[in-house]
Amino acid sequence: MNCPSLFSPLQIGPYRLEHRVVMAPLTRMRADRASLAPRPLNAEYYGQRATSGGLIIAEASPVMASGYGNPGVPGIYSDAQIRGWQEVVEAVHAKGGFIFLQLWHVGRVSHSSFQPGGALPISASAVAISPELKTMTADRKVTPYETPRALATSEIADVIESFRQAAINALKAGFDGVEIHGANGYLIEQFLQSRTNLRTDQYGGSIENRARFLMEITQAVVGVWGANRVGVRLSPYGIANDSGEADPMPLYSHVIRSLNLLGLAYLHFIEPRSSGAGRAEVNHQNVPSAMVLFRPIWRGVLITAGGFTGESAEAAIAAGHADAIAFGRIFISNPDLPRRLREGWPLTPYNRSTFYGGEESGYTDYPVYGELERA
Repeated sequence: MNCPSLFSPLQIGPYRLEHRVVMAPLTRMRADRASLAPRPLNAEYYGQRATSGGLIIAEASPVMASGYGNPGVPGIYSDAQIRGWQEVVEAVHAKGGFIFLQLWHVGRVSHSSFQPGGALPISASAVAISPELKTMTADRKVTPYETPRALATSEIADVIESFRQAAINALKAGFDGVEIHGANGYLIEQFLQSRTNLRTDQYGGSIENRARFLMEITQAVVGVWGANRVGVRLSPYGIANDSGEADPMPLYSHVIRSLNLLGLAYLHFIEPRSSGAGRAEVNHQNVPSAMVLFRPIWRGVLITAGGFTGESAEAAIAAGHADAIAFGRIFISNPDLPRRLREGWPLTPYNRSTFYGGEESGYTDYPVYGELERA
């Protein structure tokens, strides 16, 4: 049997991908500021990056109003947001591509200025992010993170219901599937990890209890979509947003074995060498590889992300460590990335200063290969 490559077909759930270059979910903060709905500019951006038989995982989208920690992020809980996402989906489908939506709640990675009524952000427990790390208020003032409010046990069902409703809304918008964001120190990971989960109810204490929130959310979303159109993203050795488990192997081995039983479309890792890469150039040295450690446990399709080049992506797939590779920053500046990687064409460098917020600059104005030469 031939060894798979970055440009071998791949079956993910009911979808046959023509290649294994996936666009990673990327926060860009360019939604309509009033409705927090995607707008035509967003549809243009995603449409530029769609390829026939290619998979895009759309940017993380809060499932409820309390899920925000940044301005200009598109949500998935209102009718206006559903309509905005419909235009994005149509632009991707017009190119023959597939698109999943990432469902998100930031938990404590927020500030009261983003919260309804100016309330404190919510979390598994009242544990603040390190004062060494700073956040930005809604009016863009730099400030330390606040100590979040621990969710009451009676409130957890409402958050799970918000994920379920968001899954319904994504279905209405025409997406091909959804991905649950359980990585990067956001709310689900705050429940998973012992440093942020000090609870004494059925959602805290043992590994099984700490994993309960993720599992109940995943089961609720599967109830909407069916398991073969649902993915989950994890960052077992990540340190983003003051996250990190002292010994990740027992926790994440349990989580992955539990997810195995559901028959999901895929599992999506963030490799630890790039944890926090949205904020700065990061290349953590001498850290474990999530795909290498957990591939033997996971029985389904595995996508991984984290500073890959075309060459390292090919090597990971050839070695059987992953089935597909998600690219982030270089997909921003190379809308035709799959073709560039296939042909060995040079890549356009990205401009970090235009990652978050703004309009066309650094968003829809990156050329496809050869455009500059023809101009």
